[in-house]
Amino acid sequence: MANVPDNLMYSKEDEWVKIENDRAIIGISDYAQDALSDIVYLELPNVGDTFKADEVFGVVESVKAASDLFTPISIEILEVNEALVESPEMINDDPYGEGWMIKVTVQDTSQLDSMMSAADYEAYCETRS
Repeated sequence: MANVPDNLMYSKEDEWVKIENDRAIIGISDYAQDALSDIVYLELPNVGDTFKADEVFGVVESVKAASDLFTPISIEILEVNEALVESPEMINDDPYGEGWMIKVTVQDTSQLDSMMSAADYEAYCETRS
């Protein structure tokens, strides 16, 4: 089974969110990076961009496929992991650490209620195997 840290929340689109006060860090899960295989390209938004929940904020491409990245909550971009654009394979190596994608301001914390816990996400992933 993929690595699913308990301190994060997860979406059905395989993004994870780590909350830090009114801010959050977003990336893709270990399950997602494993399914994609070798990630070769990443397109991320610009600082200051805003997105509503479930909107596409970027694209990740691997040797297998291209996938849209969805924000599970309404956000404003505070910081983009520019190192990933140069070395997208870092997502494969460390999806929850160096492979983070964006740091954001959370616009509506009530939207977090619709996200899955680590246990729920693990169960969800098992139904897809």
